[in-house]
Parts: sequence; structure tokens; C-alpha cells
Amino acid sequence: MSSRSRCFIFIVFFSFIVLVIAFATPSVFAQDSSSNLPKRIVGDYGYWSKYQEPPYSHKQIPYRMLTHINHAGVSFKADGSLSVPDGFLEPELNKLAHAAGVKVLLLLGGDFDDLDASGALDTLVDNIAAFEQEHHYDGVDMDWEYPATTEERNFFVKLMKALRESALRDSNLDYTLSIDVPPWGGYGYDLKHLQLSLDYFNIMMYDCAGPWDQYGQLNSPIFWDNSDPAPWECQPGGSAKDAADIFLKQVPGAQLNMGTPFYGYYYTAINQLFEECPPWVRNNPNNGDTCGNTVLTLNYGPNIKPLINRHGWYTLYDPNALVPYMLKTDGKDGYITYDDPFSTYYRVWYSDYKRGLGGTFMWSLDADYDGHSQDLLDAMYWATVSGN
Repeated sequence: MSSRSRCFIFIVFFSFIVLVIAFATPSVFAQDSSSNLPKRIVGDYGYWSKYQEPPYSHKQIPYRMLTHINHAGVSFKADGSLSVPDGFLEPELNKLAHAAGVKVLLLLGGDFDDLDASGALDTLVDNIAAFEQEHHYDGVDMDWEYPATTEERNFFVKLMKALRESALRDSNLDYTLSIDVPPWGGYGYDLKHLQLSLDYFNIMMYDCAGPWDQYGQLNSPIFWDNSDPAPWECQPGGSAKDAADIFLKQVPGAQLNMGTPFYGYYYTAINQLFEECPPWVRNNPNNGDTCGNTVLTLNYGPNIKPLINRHGWYTLYDPNALVPYMLKTDGKDGYITYDDPFSTYYRVWYSDYKRGLGGTFMWSLDADYDGHSQDLLDAMYWATVSGN
């Protein structure tokens, strides 16, 4: 069967699913609070997106489709102080979210290693608590990419425990605490002890593709394609199924959110799925034996959506991974790996209801916005409310 035939069958199959849901699911747009959602939908929102084109701010966020928002942009220093960039604070974001029953968390990263060495952990915890109280945040989503040593592993547990205990001292029983984890898990994350302090883990099930690879990978496979010639670039945890398998061995499903990307990668020097970038690319000292600077990041809404089956591009589906990719109609170099509403819907439904996870999240809310609509967020929402 040809790739085009597989593409046609796949589209018909998912079109059928969408039609069934559209007619069988009771209307939920009348709901006035996202607290009615049966699973978590967590949106990562970077403060910088309001300066992009098209701009995306608190005015564009469809709060009723979310349960939590991770507000990204603040970091911390080795002395425990917070670094808050100009333009980060957006009081209307928290106000509108809370009115819709949506929690807003600080998405934090920073100088973890030097913080441990400085002994300023308590200072950081106090500063976070004061900032949250002043600006009406509901918790923290911590992003450390990636702890690796025994010392870092233990410190991460200590940090998250300290944040939880601080909230309990303030009698904040509704405080939400989460971390972002890579799909392979890894030694640096002591899942057994971290889960005692956390509400949930966000599994970053994306970036299998990217400039760091030698081959044109799929960004976020739902299932692994065994024809991939370079599995070591993505495995373990190279698909949503594989990542779920890894985490469910140690963490209850209710404490897991599966990630889905609202962006993709454009490989400019290859013209096939899983093709190796040519020697002239990998031998470039700036690329370090990878595809390097010939790979571009594209957001779905403004960059990828306008190209689907237009402007010299056509879409195919990997029949094993169940995700789309694009090639040039003239056969020239150009390969784009991305997610569309069909693959997004199925990844969310599979994670929530087939694997029993507590929810899903995306990076990032703005990347899906084309100035008018958010097709991928719509797909996440409908997959979530469709039920088992």
C-alpha cells in the first residue's frame, strides 16, 4: 500500500472519529467553569508571546478549555532571588483564569546546581511564597533539564519537599506543585520520593526531532515506528506509549500528564522521513555531527497550518507512529515533522482514557494561534471531554 493510500485511510478514520464525537458528545461550551473537565488540560504560557506576531496574551486564552496555566518567564539565581523580566506580570491573566476556575502556576527554572552549593534553598522557597501571595499564583511548575548525579537527584527531592512544606505551613491545602520530566525518565528523577510532594508530573513527550539529531525524526510519535534507522536518538521513551510505559511502572496514572507539541521542525537539507542529514551538514564544525542549523522550529498556527497540502507541500502520515509529516511536491529538500488536530486528538484520548493518565499539557499555548483560532487546543479539549 502506498504512503498516499495510507494517508487517505488515516484521514478517513480520524474524520469518522471527529464526526462521531461532534454528534454524540453533549455540548460543553455552555459550561462556565473548567472545573467540570474530567481530566487536566495544562497550558504552558510564555509571557513573551504577547510580543509575537500574532500577539497572544491573557486576552486570547480560552480559559474554559484549561484547568491549569503554567506562566513561564521567571527564573531564580544561586542566592535564591527571583529574576522577573520586564513585562512578565499580567494581573488580568490571573484574574480571568481564577474567574473561570483555572489555576495559574509559576513555571520556574534556574541555577539549581549553584543554589544547592550556596545553601540558599530556604531563601528561594520564601521568595517564591512571597511572590505567589503578592501576585495571586496557585503553585509552581519546576523545570530542571536535567538533574543527573546522585547529589542533583537528592537535591531536587529536597527542593520540592520544601515547597510543599512551605505551602502546608501557610495552610494552603489547595497549592499545586508539578515538575516537567523528559519522556525517558532518567536517574536524576527520584520518582518514588518526588511523587510524595507533587500533584503531578508533566511528561515532555516532544523533541524526538530537532537540530541535535543526525536523522529526520518525528517530533512526537504516539507509537514507535520500528523502521526508524536511529532509535538511539529518541529511545527510551521515544513515543507516547513508551513514555507512559516507563512512568506508569513507578507513578500512579492520576499523577501523570502527557505532553503534546504545538510546534514542529523543518529540516531543510533532507527530503524524506528518517533520512540522514548529508555529510556537508554534519561535517560543519558548527553542527557537531548533527543536522544543526539546517533545522528550523515552526509554530503550528502561523507557520505550519498555512502549508498543509498547499504552497508546494503535501502531508503524509506515518502508519505506525500515527503522526503527520510534510514533504515537497517537487521532491526537493524539505521535510516538516509536526502534529495536526487528528494526531493531537488521538494522543490526548489515548493518554487520558486508554492509558488512564490524569491529563495532558502542551508547549505552548501561543504556538497554536493563527490570529483567529486554535485547532490543536480544540482537539485537546474535545479529546478530553469525549470520555472513554
